[in-house]
Amino acid sequence: MASDQLLVNEPRDGLEQFGEHITLDGYGGDPVVLNNEGLVRSALIDLCDLLGMHPLASPMVVPAPDNQLKDPGGWSGFLIVAESHISIHTFPKRRFLSADAYTCRNGIRVATITTFFTERFALNEVETNFIKRGLRYPARNIA
Repeated sequence: MASDQLLVNEPRDGLEQFGEHITLDGYGGDPVVLNNEGLVRSALIDLCDLLGMHPLASPMVVPAPDNQLKDPGGWSGFLIVAESHISIHTFPKRRFLSADAYTCRNGIRVATITTFFTERFALNEVETNFIKRGLRYPARNIA
């Protein structure tokens, strides 16, 4: 990855927050890749390592059945980390992925996470949302 992809988000207006949350929706992914349980599992572990997070348990990955509505099934994976969590939901028939990473640390590397998911799941297009969490958390408790 190029060094410009390791940019860190700085808190706006000099304010600190409890944590940061990035949501990512990916489109045009490879259906075979999106339907790979092992790949979902390894992505949870690899992203955790890439972000310097610390797993509290093994990743949980379960098949998500077709609900006869807008979700035609796929895989849902979740990793609880000391810093919060990482989740991945795949929709192979829709060539869609929905994922998020939440951390109680500040300075989440949005570009790194975006690149990771884009490359790992062969996504053609990605949209992300960056959310500051705990804006009213007592400043004296933020290290």
